[in-house]
Amino acid sequence: MDNNWLTRPSTIRWLWIIFVIVLAATVLADLFIPHHPYFGLDGTFGFGAWYGFVSCVVMVLFAKALGLVLKRPDTYYDD
Repeated sequence: MDNNWLTRPSTIRWLWIIFVIVLAATVLADLFIPHHPYFGLDGTFGFGAWYGFVSCVVMVLFAKALGLVLKRPDTYYDD
């Protein structure tokens, strides 16, 4: 049985904990960085984090909607 260290549940749990800590530290570091906002909204706390999250959600929803529009029936090539 090939039990790679990346597939162990304990390793996966530790990786999630480490990733959350790194992401939280990155957002908290935003407190110590001087902002030079261009639009005003981009000077808010954690702008990169929440803008990236919202952008990702919008892209996923757009892809789902596009999939519904472009979907073909299972028998498309049989006809």
